[in-house]
Amino acid sequence: MRKLVLTVDDSAAIREMLAYVLKSAGHRVIEAEDGMDGLQKALGNQVDLVITDQSMPKMDGITLVKALRALPQYKGIPILLLTTESSDNMKEEGRSAGATGWLVKPFDPNKLIEVVEKVTR
Repeated sequence: MRKLVLTVDDSAAIREMLAYVLKSAGHRVIEAEDGMDGLQKALGNQVDLVITDQSMPKMDGITLVKALRALPQYKGIPILLLTTESSDNMKEEGRSAGATGWLVKPFDPNKLIEVVEKVTR
């Protein structure tokens, strides 16, 4: 089932890799380069899933999650944090903000697709 996925990461290489993996699995992708850009693109499109980095300039991932969860149209949309951070404190902060799940970089493409399929059912 084709989903529209918003990927938010300040690394162009990570965005390209995410887009490649997601498009290979049949999904459509919108890319954003930081949290502010991600929020703007989320407002302009109704996406099925958001995958965001945590550490970014202008607006970090957890702040983006909180901003999206404050919008009625994003209350039930899955949001995954994709980050090098894997501390329990950071995961708890992500969950408290409303993140659906957590993926650690570098990500396994098969695992990414598995998680995307699971959270967008």
